[in-house]
Amino acid sequence: MQPPKDYGLDLAIIGNGRTAALLEPSSRITWWCFPRFDSNPVFSRLLAGDEEKGFTEVALEGAKDFNSQYLRNTPIVVTEITDESGGSIRVTDFAPRFQNLDRIYRAPQLIRIIEPTAGLPRITIRFRPTYNYGIPVQNHALGSNHIRYWGGEMQLRLTTDAPLSYIERESTFVLTRPIYMVFGADEPFPAALGPTCRDFLDRTRDYWLEWVRRLNLSYDWQDAIIRAAITLKLSNFEETGGIIAAHTTSIPESPHSQRNWDYRFCWLRDAYFVVKALNRIGSTRTMEDFIFFILNLVSEEAEMIRPVYSIVSSDPMDERVAENLKGYRGDGPVRIGNAAAEQAQHDTYGSVILAAMPMFFDRRLPQMGDEALFKLLEVLGRKAERLALTPDAGIWEYRGRQRIHTHSVAMCWAGCNRLAAIAQRLGFLDRAEYWNGVADRLHAAMIEGAWNSKRGAFTAAFGSEDLDASVLLLHELGAVEADDPRFVSTVAAMERELLRGNHVMRYASPDDFGVPEGEFLICRFWLIDAWWSLGRKEEARDLFVDALKYSNRYGLLAEHIHMQNGQLWGNFPQTYSMAGLVLTAMRLSRSWEDRYWRG
Repeated sequence: MQPPKDYGLDLAIIGNGRTAALLEPSSRITWWCFPRFDSNPVFSRLLAGDEEKGFTEVALEGAKDFNSQYLRNTPIVVTEITDESGGSIRVTDFAPRFQNLDRIYRAPQLIRIIEPTAGLPRITIRFRPTYNYGIPVQNHALGSNHIRYWGGEMQLRLTTDAPLSYIERESTFVLTRPIYMVFGADEPFPAALGPTCRDFLDRTRDYWLEWVRRLNLSYDWQDAIIRAAITLKLSNFEETGGIIAAHTTSIPESPHSQRNWDYRFCWLRDAYFVVKALNRIGSTRTMEDFIFFILNLVSEEAEMIRPVYSIVSSDPMDERVAENLKGYRGDGPVRIGNAAAEQAQHDTYGSVILAAMPMFFDRRLPQMGDEALFKLLEVLGRKAERLALTPDAGIWEYRGRQRIHTHSVAMCWAGCNRLAAIAQRLGFLDRAEYWNGVADRLHAAMIEGAWNSKRGAFTAAFGSEDLDASVLLLHELGAVEADDPRFVSTVAAMERELLRGNHVMRYASPDDFGVPEGEFLICRFWLIDAWWSLGRKEEARDLFVDALKYSNRYGLLAEHIHMQNGQLWGNFPQTYSMAGLVLTAMRLSRSWEDRYWRG
C-alpha cells in the first residue's frame, strides 16, 4: 500500500524547550499549550471537532496554493501562500531560542512574521483563543500596540504592529509591509517590535544550525535523523529536565477506538529511549537534564517509582474528560491527565538506570557519574530486585489486568546488570559482585518463565501464549544472543502473527478496548533492528525505507499508522517513533568510510 496524500496529522511543530505549538500547512496554528507543554491550550482547534475556535491564522483572499516547510535544520516554519491573481505572502513562525549571555533564552512565546512577496495581497488575521480546554475567550481589551485576552486563569497578550481594529473585527486589509506578531505573557514587549523579531529570528536560526552542526551523524538518511533529533530536543522541558511523550492529548490511536490518552507527561520509559537516541548522535545535554529530573523522584522511602510524572513532578495527573472539546476529527473523548500514573510498571526502574549509565562511561561529559549517583541508582536497583517477578500493568499499560510481563522483567534484569558494570567501573567490587548475582537470578527466572515451547517463542508474560513486540528488545538489551535459537524462533513467530504487510502490531490479542487496529510504529523499528542483528540486512533496510514514507511533509511521525489508509494516528509528534527512527537509521546506515573509501 502506498502512503496517503492525506497524512492525517500533517502538522509541523515549533518550540524552544519551554513551549511548543503545532501548525497546519496553511500556517494556521491549531494547538498551543501555554505557557508549558502540559498547560491549558489557548489554541485547541486540533481537538475541537467541527467548531471554529482555538486557533490563529492568516487567510489570504483568493488563496490558490501554499508551500510550507521547515527552514533547513531548524524548527522554524516558512509558509508561502499565493492567490489567484499572483499575489503572495510569506508567513514565518518560530519560538525564540538562543544563547543570551550565560544562559539560553527560551521564553514561552511564539513569533509570527507576515510579509508581502508579490502583488497587493489582501489578508484577514483571525485570533480566537480558548481557555479551560475549549471555552472561547470572550474578554479582550485593546492597548496601543497589543490586544489582551483573558478567561478563567488564562491571560494572553498579542503584541503587533498590525492594525488592531482589523484583527479585532477580523477585517480584510491589503498587506503592503511586513507585520510582526508576538504571542505570549500579558506583559509589555520591552523593545522595538520589528527589529527585535528579526533579531530573534536570526539568532534562533543560528542557534539551531550550530546545534545540528555538532551532531555526530552517519551517512544515510541525514535529513530524517536531523528532523527527528530536533523534534526530540523540543520534547525536553529544560527547566526541570522532564521529557514528554508527545505534545498532544487524545488523538486516537485509531478512529473511534476510545484509545485517547494525554501524552503531555514524562514517561520514564519513553524518556530513556529519547536519551538513548540523542546520545547516539552526540547530544548528551538532554540526558544530563533528565538525570536532574530523576534526582527529585528517587528516595529509599518511596514504595515505588511511578511510571509517569508531570514535567513538574509534584503536579497532580488526575484523569478527567474535557467536556468542551469534541475531539480530533470529532472523535472523543478528550482526556486531561493520565491514570497510568497510578499503575505499577516495573520496567521503569531499569529504564532510569539505563538512561543514566552513560554518565559513568562517556568521557565527553563535563561532570561524570560518581558514588552519590550510583547510590541513588542502587535505590532503583533494590526496587527492581524486589518487584521484577511480581505482576504489573506492563509496557502497554493494561488497565484491566496485571501479569508478570517479560519486558518488565527484562528491564529489571538490565538495570541490575548495568549496576554491576557501573560498580565495576567505580571500583566497588563487592557491589559489582552483589548486582551480578541479582542479575543472574533474574535472568534465569526470565528465560524459564518467558519461554513457551508450545509457541516456540518468548511470550508477552510468564505462562502466557500471547505474543508481544516488546520481546524483540531482548537481544538489544543483551538478555539473549541474536543467534540463540529461541530468539530466532521468537522473531519468526512475530512475523507470522504481528506482521501485517509491512505494518507491525504491538500485540494481536484483545485488551481493555478490544483488538488493536493500527501499527504501533516503534514496534516496526524493533523488528527492523532484530532482522539486522540476524543478518537480514536488505530486508531490514527495505522495511525502514518504507517506514520513512509515512512521515508527513515535515518529516514527523505520530504513534500509529492506520493499516488500511496509511494515515498517521495517535499523539503527535511521538517521541517513541522519532527516537526509534534515529536509533534504527544510525544502526542501518553506511558509515562515511563505507561511502567514500570503499565504494
